Amino acid sequence: MNKIAVQTGGPEERLGIDETYRMVKEWGFDAVDANIDHLLSGRSIVEGNIPQALIAGGEDCMALFKPWAEAAKKYGVDNYQAHAPFPSLVHPVGSDINLRMLEVLKNMLRGCDLMDCRNLIIHPFFLGYDKQLSPEDEWNVNIESYAKLIPTAREYGVTVCLENMFTGYRGKIYAACCSDIDQACRMVDELNALAGQRCFGFCLDTGHMLLCGLDAYKTITQLGSRISAFHIHDNDGRNDQHLAPYMGILDWERFIAGVRDIGFDRTLSFETFNVWNSVHGEVMNEMMRFIAACGRMFARRIAES
Repeated sequence: MNKIAVQTGGPEERLGIDETYRMVKEWGFDAVDANIDHLLSGRSIVEGNIPQALIAGGEDCMALFKPWAEAAKKYGVDNYQAHAPFPSLVHPVGSDINLRMLEVLKNMLRGCDLMDCRNLIIHPFFLGYDKQLSPEDEWNVNIESYAKLIPTAREYGVTVCLENMFTGYRGKIYAACCSDIDQACRMVDELNALAGQRCFGFCLDTGHMLLCGLDAYKTITQLGSRISAFHIHDNDGRNDQHLAPYMGILDWERFIAGVRDIGFDRTLSFETFNVWNSVHGEVMNEMMRFIAACGRMFARRIAES
């Protein structure tokens, strides 16, 4: 039966890393999606304010990952997956910031190994609505950029997970890189062919999938064994709300059927940090136990023939 996980983001900002892991266990989860993206904000990336330690690596860099590693061991919680800092690409494409970010991402893979975390979600290399690349350029930038991570991913035994993305303009959501599932499948397959082994997988984000109008069952079964991880959350179909299941409009029956039919038997991870902004603190423990209960129910029904 599938294990269940929840991201550390949300509680981590309020409770700290150690207490978050303790509570994750108490709430009923087996594992986490470690938000190591907290080591470098999106604003700092865009402005080029990237700490040298994250670029150069070494002991000072690896020390940054120890709180997640130590808390996982202390409380018996699995670091199943982690989230790299993003955006992976800024404008202009050939800028020095992008070269430095590739070094940061390599060190995130090394940090995952220290945490005994075998799946790292790295957002695709794409730009927003007003600066978006042509389909051909976007494909080439992604293949070239992800390919530069292959030696590190192979050395440390961490799977790089692509994710389905969206962008927006004037309040309207548009599909972005890897939300064309045909393209996503081809990209994962080409990267693994370049690697000569399975170094790349896919993290299916259910909220992004819903925003882009994709059917859960068709999306999951098309991706099939390429799926290594999930970002499970709900929304109203218009906003990226990161809510608990059944707080939005996603068809969870189609989700369960799809996961069952591809034989996914690994960890189901929830990316529901926004409940920490939308639910009163007095009932937060109950909300987290509700998310865990949803995960247990999903896992039980997926295991049923």
